[in-house]
Amino acid sequence: MGDTPASDLTILVVEDYEDTSFAMRLALEDQGYRILEAANGEQAVEIAARERPKIILMDLSLPVLDGFAATERIRANPELSDTVIVAVTAHLDQDYRARALAAGCDAYVTKPIDFDWLNGLLGSLIS
Repeated sequence: MGDTPASDLTILVVEDYEDTSFAMRLALEDQGYRILEAANGEQAVEIAARERPKIILMDLSLPVLDGFAATERIRANPELSDTVIVAVTAHLDQDYRARALAAGCDAYVTKPIDFDWLNGLLGSLIS
């Protein structure tokens, strides 16, 4: 993570399934990150604007506002231009990947998540 300790980095986990959100929070807190959570895209946009996380792990299939639209809204906020957004989804389809990147995601990760690999990815994206 460069010179920034994990404990100084805030991650917003956007996931509508409680079990998945819980597992992600535990794994990331174990690495020392500060974790915020949102259960839908609308909450994600509001929390991101208020808290300004360094990283957002954005599920794409969300209620209220999907992850594509939420990412576009977050990217429209100039105060969040440095925020790293990683699409997190069960969809392996190349169209989903292309849509996520076009919406403004910096990376694309499929579930189930390999947290060691994700931690390496986050380190490279933040550096």
